[in-house]
Amino acid sequence: MSPEKLRQRVLAEWRGMPAPSFPRDTAQLVAGPLAKLMKSLGLGDRLHEEEVKKAWSAIAGEFIASQSSPDMLRAGVLTVRVSQSPMLYELDRVWKPELLQKLKARFGARTVREIKFRIG
Repeated sequence: MSPEKLRQRVLAEWRGMPAPSFPRDTAQLVAGPLAKLMKSLGLGDRLHEEEVKKAWSAIAGEFIASQSSPDMLRAGVLTVRVSQSPMLYELDRVWKPELLQKLKARFGARTVREIKFRIG
């Protein structure tokens, strides 16, 4: 006889009635159901967008972050507003591959797959 069965039998004899059975522990992390809820409400992309916006300064560096700011993230395309056209040219031609690589490393290739720069 297993120790658990023996325990239940002893407790039942001592109490004079069978021991109540307790439900199994069905606790789970809140991250899974919360992610499903966010996705079903159409807020999954919005959550990623806010994370990318918060991390832009660390990823782009202080100078680039002072001249630009992420505007929106839709369908894996991050739109970044840039203050001046020379900076737009520099970011688009020189820094774009490096910034994209850093974003993909931090957030995954599915979250950010392209960067578009715009004056604004």
